[in-house]
Amino acid sequence: MERIERPYFPIIYVRGYAMTRDEIVETTSTPFMGLETGSTKMRQAQDGSIVKFVFESPLVRLMKDHNYRDVYEFGAERLGRISPRCIVIHRYYDPADPAFGDGRAPSITDAAASLGRRINELRDSVCGANAEMRKEFRVYLVAHSMGGLICRCLLQNPDVASAQTRAMVDKVFTYATPHNGIEIGGINVPNLLSVHDMNNFNRGNMSKYLKVPKDKVNTLGDSGFPPERMFCLIGTNSRDYAAARGLSSLAVGALSDGLVRIANAYVEGAPRAFVNRSHSGYFGIVNSEEGYQNLVRFLFGDTCATAQLDITALPFPPEIEAARKRGKRIQSSYYIEATVAPRGAYTYELTARTQANQCAIRREYAEMFNADGSVRREARSPVLFSVFLDRKRILAGSEIAFSIDLAIGNAGYQVDGALFLKNHIPAEYLFRNTLVLFAKPGPDGWRLRYVWSDEQWAGGPKNEAELAVARDKAIGISQQAPNVFNVPVRSSKGFAADLKLSLSAWQ
Repeated sequence: MERIERPYFPIIYVRGYAMTRDEIVETTSTPFMGLETGSTKMRQAQDGSIVKFVFESPLVRLMKDHNYRDVYEFGAERLGRISPRCIVIHRYYDPADPAFGDGRAPSITDAAASLGRRINELRDSVCGANAEMRKEFRVYLVAHSMGGLICRCLLQNPDVASAQTRAMVDKVFTYATPHNGIEIGGINVPNLLSVHDMNNFNRGNMSKYLKVPKDKVNTLGDSGFPPERMFCLIGTNSRDYAAARGLSSLAVGALSDGLVRIANAYVEGAPRAFVNRSHSGYFGIVNSEEGYQNLVRFLFGDTCATAQLDITALPFPPEIEAARKRGKRIQSSYYIEATVAPRGAYTYELTARTQANQCAIRREYAEMFNADGSVRREARSPVLFSVFLDRKRILAGSEIAFSIDLAIGNAGYQVDGALFLKNHIPAEYLFRNTLVLFAKPGPDGWRLRYVWSDEQWAGGPKNEAELAVARDKAIGISQQAPNVFNVPVRSSKGFAADLKLSLSAWQ
């Protein structure tokens, strides 16, 4: 009997919404319901040539990289003993296919209830009567789109499954799930739109099957499931979504993945990442290296890094400062961009919040400044990212290393209501640089050092002069609390902030 080996629990994949009967039949006719779909893209190699980049699919990569296996044998699902390191497809659409059922699509609660039964059956297949293994048994739920709402219904609706069943869910990873519903033309899908079960995404209906108030459908309510154990991967590319011949992308608009608006794609309090991928399709969010890298680090990684930016000085250009001192009314917006990638990444980033991808953090002038032009101390400190890392994947040295491409820019100024264009310089950032962080746990907590890559090679100090610079940089870090560090962020223009980085063990 194979033992359960943390963190490699069984994975249950829950696919997304299929609208029409043809789409349902197409879905049920495939063994892995989309998890097996990969993508092939073009990229430019270092020698200038154009080469293919092949992403084999999440399913294949989990099998190759982490020794997972499916549960099919001789053309059927195995009914006997199953390896704990397995991938199971929750085939909740089978009853809607006349070949397998009565042709009626299940409701969200029906799909969630059958998911609960699937978890119990999987425990029996993996553990048998072994009491110790049954106690240790947990599952990971990996869901795309509406599949994430089915997972949340299981966790949040006590009428769907027992507390014992819900307690077997260790982590949930959602791709492009409309956690706060779907909006078409800025209006939430109406309750009356019951054709093809599209009212599953109406907040009134969501509040019923998720057991939360209508204005809090993107929360976990009183479920008791920790939001930090639910990861939300958010797509930011609306242009590549080709469903309904592009009409969906047109109706939903920018600031979306083509179907789900960025603002509706996360659970309150849950970690999230932003990737420039569309809702689905050959180049969609599931079939992406970015999605896979976030998935395996969240499921199997051992370190969580979260960063906030506390801004202490936000300068104006000289002309704007002069106008402010003359009593002119200043209005503006600021964009904070953060892109994070681990050492060794070549074809992906873990998260990219940028203006170009229409997902940068935005702050209004009034949120940032007091009447006298000073930065408000009570201004919200934005969470730049929460990323998961894995010390088992370190290939060089003994430290976890990752980069943060950080930029703070302005969207333009208005002076007494008039747009100030005379001296506007496009892309004139208040701050822009790439911070490379090296972290290592020790007996007394984490140790941290950093390099600004615009000023110094990130590969590590090689001589006495570089060692002196590295010591100076380490001295610049202040420790706010155990495993919470402040890294000074400064520019010659007068911008000043502290990057508050929290490091913690993860599992």
